[in-house]
Amino acid sequence: MKADVLLGLQWGDEGKGKVVDVLTPKYDIIARFQGGPNAGHTLEFDGIKHVLHTIPSGIFHSNTINIVGNGVVIDPVVFKKEIDALKKLGVDVQSRLLISKRAHVILPTHRLLDKASEEAKGKEKIGSTQKGIGPTYMDKTGRNGIRVGDLLSTDFEIKYKQLVKKHAELLKFFEFSYTLSEYEADFFAGVELLKTLTIIESEHYINQALQSGKKILAEGAQGTLLDIDFGSYPFVTSSNTITAGACTGLGIAPNKIERVIGIFKAYCTRVGSGPFPTELFDETGEKIRKAGNEFGSTTGRPRRCGWLDLPALKYSVMINGVTELMMMKADVLCNFDPILVCTHYLYNGEKIDFLPYNISPELLKPVYTELKGWKKDLCSLQSINDIPSELENYIEFIEKETQIPIRIVSVGPDRTQTLERNAVTV
Repeated sequence: MKADVLLGLQWGDEGKGKVVDVLTPKYDIIARFQGGPNAGHTLEFDGIKHVLHTIPSGIFHSNTINIVGNGVVIDPVVFKKEIDALKKLGVDVQSRLLISKRAHVILPTHRLLDKASEEAKGKEKIGSTQKGIGPTYMDKTGRNGIRVGDLLSTDFEIKYKQLVKKHAELLKFFEFSYTLSEYEADFFAGVELLKTLTIIESEHYINQALQSGKKILAEGAQGTLLDIDFGSYPFVTSSNTITAGACTGLGIAPNKIERVIGIFKAYCTRVGSGPFPTELFDETGEKIRKAGNEFGSTTGRPRRCGWLDLPALKYSVMINGVTELMMMKADVLCNFDPILVCTHYLYNGEKIDFLPYNISPELLKPVYTELKGWKKDLCSLQSINDIPSELENYIEFIEKETQIPIRIVSVGPDRTQTLERNAVTV
């Protein structure tokens, strides 16, 4: 048996949480492979909206095991809040959730360093969520980090104090005041909760599950264009958000991956700073934001909005080896006519159809193709056969450009508002 990978193809916020929730009944295990509490995976069902930050989006299904993989960074404070909220809803977290010993832990001082560093940048801010993600990954690669397995060791307190001492020295370089004790009570309460969960050597667990025929879905966070290597650097996250990240973030060999499911919105959004070729600064952009409720599920920040960017989407398809696409929020565009799609860029005066190294607005301008909009409410549709012809033309246009089939079209936030198109059997 091989694992499938599901990830975002834009700048995050594509709707991965909903799709994982929809697909989960077909899988035995859902495994998060990177990122941390900067993620906000939103699920909606039975009239209730749920936002998960670290816990995999299959947690609401009783027959599915959920794994937080070694590539994830965990904030015990946020993690405890998530678990407490799930328990209030009657979710049996204890039996459904497994944590990798190799996952790294976000300390209060990681969050303080993140905040101090971002504030010091002034106008050059990268748009960090200030959750401590970057500093934690820095300690990981610097070989100073604390892992979940360390929480169980007798020398955890010594390691904690050593790392905090190092962070305190770094914080001296910033004009930044703080009182660490204000953060530590919640942190250690979260640590104690973490220690009550099932902590495993996840790479062995996952590979043994594959050998025994279990179906596994690797769940990514953020999006391809935020990848530390291939995203719009330096305005990126601190981990590999692409398919390769599933290999390093779970311990799965490349030849153990089968389907690569790429999620994208029918338009584009971005939170925080960084280049965004198709961003709209006019009334149309504001209209998309309001129609799509485009506000960050983690930060609450308004998302920047723009038309679909095909060169960027094709780049993400290439980098990830995407085998199928799923288009989200088609319903948001139901009152737009015409709809524009970026098919090329003017780059230093030359027309190109690929994403170059530098996508700063001074060098690059989008070239649009105009398509007819669908003036029909999609939210109540029950079958893909009922979609308007204009939407079908939009879908086929994207398929032709990317050479990848679109298997799911989302027409609303609820798990029931999901239309299958040429469905693939797992």
